[in-house]
Amino acid sequence: MQAVIFAAGKSTRTYPLTLTKPKPLLEILGKSVLKHNLEQLDGIVNEVIIIVGYKKEQIIEKFGNSFMSLKLRYIEQKELNGTGGALICAKEFLKNKFIVMNGDDYFSKKDIERCFKHEFCVLGKKVNELHRFGELVIKDNNIIEIKEKPQKKKGIANIGLYIFNDKIFELHLKKSPRKEYEVTDYIKLLSNLGKKVNYELVEDYWFPITYPWNLLDANEFFINNLKSKNRGIIEKGATVKGNVIIGKNTIVKSGSYIEGPVVIGDNCKIGPNCYLRQNTSIGSNCNIGNAVEIKNSIIGNNTCIAHLSYVGDSIVGENVNFGAGTKIANLRHDNLNVKSFVKGELVDTLRRKLGAILADGVHTGINTSINPGRKIWPNKTTLPGEVVNRDIQWFQITI
Repeated sequence: MQAVIFAAGKSTRTYPLTLTKPKPLLEILGKSVLKHNLEQLDGIVNEVIIIVGYKKEQIIEKFGNSFMSLKLRYIEQKELNGTGGALICAKEFLKNKFIVMNGDDYFSKKDIERCFKHEFCVLGKKVNELHRFGELVIKDNNIIEIKEKPQKKKGIANIGLYIFNDKIFELHLKKSPRKEYEVTDYIKLLSNLGKKVNYELVEDYWFPITYPWNLLDANEFFINNLKSKNRGIIEKGATVKGNVIIGKNTIVKSGSYIEGPVVIGDNCKIGPNCYLRQNTSIGSNCNIGNAVEIKNSIIGNNTCIAHLSYVGDSIVGENVNFGAGTKIANLRHDNLNVKSFVKGELVDTLRRKLGAILADGVHTGINTSINPGRKIWPNKTTLPGEVVNRDIQWFQITI
């Protein structure tokens, strides 16, 4: 049995995190989205075809030709002409029944297995913001089409996981109004031929990574399902409460207070006298300095957050260095939802608390203050005492 994972897109909505890596390689709790989904597929299929494009070398280098019991094959989508076009790239390698799934959403093995029992199936979820998704149009308990972004609030959304077989390639896709081939159009074509297209609803979990802050939602869910494990050193005078995972060769220095769930990677130095609060994930080879406070945040590998700094509800990339006294604000004075610019448009994050999104290689000067919802592009720096009230992008463009 086989599966196809779409991992070719550039993903501009998750900038600045995806300026340096493809979205399927974004990590929480030391594990990428793609690795998570490969783990879910293990035991269901024996081969996974990964459709690559943007920064494909990183994906291929990371996973090679196999993962667990899975054989991996990479196919480049040279023309980014939609999900239908991506699937057609794999046509000659697919036989019999197979799974098709987005490469930037977190799926569950339990839900995949329920779908896989059908000849044709789509995984859906009941949502209250249907206009953001494609709607599963259902008649007599079968899907007859998927309607993109309908003007209604509630319904069953298509979440990007399908069961097909190789007979679909006998059907002819036409370009959609946005000039792309859509994998969802296979559903209507199958229905028109009288084929039964089943659907299953999410019973376990599903997390789409549409925007950078969606990583915080996934992080909170998964971190609360972990159990304590300590492979490091906790000095006398440090306090560790709740479920806390401490990696190999990590030292938690005296006076530090860790309030789980918290995950800390390998080879880290924590403290002294720092405060790590719930739902914080810290990568490997990190240095969290004296009197630092971090809450509900994701900190990438090889990052240093120097003394007297505060990080709340934020995502910090790899190889980032905080100058002493860097503070990230995570709450507006008017208490309204934090908004953030995405592709030039101001987007409601639907989060009352959101700090900053810092890409790989960012360096802040001492006493930098960063306002809620701001983003800093890769390898950019701030001046000592700077107040960041606009996104800091390449070429000094601000919005």
